[in-house]
Amino acid sequence: MSDVLFEITKDHLETGLRGIPVGYCPTSYVDPQKGLFYVGNPLAELSFLEPQDVIYLLYSGKMGSKKEVNDFFDLLKTQTTCSQKVICHIKALPQTGHPMALFSAALLILGIFECKNDYREDCINLIAKLPHLVATLINYHAGWGETPPPSPHLGYMENFTYMLQVPGKKEVELTRILKLFNILHYDHGGGNLSTFVGKAVASGLEDMYGSIASAMCALAGPLHGRANQDSLSFVKEVLETVGAHATAKDVETYLRDRLAANKLVFGFGHAVLRVEDPRASTFYDFAKKYYSHDPMVKIALLLRTEGSKVLSENPKISDPHPNIDAISGVVLAAAGFHYPEYFTVLFGLSRSVGIAIQIVYERLEARGGKGTPIVRPKYLYKPRA
Repeated sequence: MSDVLFEITKDHLETGLRGIPVGYCPTSYVDPQKGLFYVGNPLAELSFLEPQDVIYLLYSGKMGSKKEVNDFFDLLKTQTTCSQKVICHIKALPQTGHPMALFSAALLILGIFECKNDYREDCINLIAKLPHLVATLINYHAGWGETPPPSPHLGYMENFTYMLQVPGKKEVELTRILKLFNILHYDHGGGNLSTFVGKAVASGLEDMYGSIASAMCALAGPLHGRANQDSLSFVKEVLETVGAHATAKDVETYLRDRLAANKLVFGFGHAVLRVEDPRASTFYDFAKKYYSHDPMVKIALLLRTEGSKVLSENPKISDPHPNIDAISGVVLAAAGFHYPEYFTVLFGLSRSVGIAIQIVYERLEARGGKGTPIVRPKYLYKPRA
């Protein structure tokens, strides 16, 4: 193989480093035609495993035996509970503003009290405590009352659902969707914004908690993690406009009118994929199986077909297909979680796992154990016009 992997030209400048190789990712990759793979396994084959099985796969680089996964999960169970100091400081944060701000602050608070300055130890501790940390901040921000401590008898996401004090919670139903949501969002290659930012900050030898907090600030933006929140609002707007008994033609007309008015269509397109996001496909199948009569699910299914049809007519759109944001929030709402302001936090609860594991690789394993150097891309001087 040639040593020249990529030739940089002027056309690549100021394009967000799109497609420019900068390193290796040992946990996952995205194939433009086949979708997301975790450690070489198509995500569709992993979607309905237990979360701890998939976390073990990402962390160890292999599918674990029952004993290996149980031993790993037993280790996590020894560290699942946030200290009262951490909880008290989270409860002192303002309840105004987007909850992603609280999430980033909570991660910094956790690091203040629990950082060991050992990326591997801190990775395990963070993964173990994420369900308690996130349940605590959501319950506090939403005003849902006290958060019970984690139960030693429950699985990874079963514990999260148990601690989350959602009004009128249907525990079995909510656990089922949150487990799927969690697994489908753990990792997504090494170059998505939140992952890249977290690793870049860690390259300066910031600790695990500060690095993940920075990653969550990146995830909070509407062009990244908050897209699932915006996509749900879009589906609601379509439903309110065309009605619950809309036909495919009604939705097609709505989309054409919206595009003619230079308005955005949310939930479509992807930086790498050139087919429907297989994670979205999994969610669509899930929605049809459990929530086919839900009005928003019906609209989302119509948008799936009509959106792709209308957008594919534009030759400038390289990927006119639905991504995971087109349906994930709709299914959460159908399952009884009607709180879109927390969708990105749920995304962050998942994605922090993959980012933390990638940070361990870059700090302790890359380049024969030397780790990657501090991120320092070159910028060319250009005076303002």
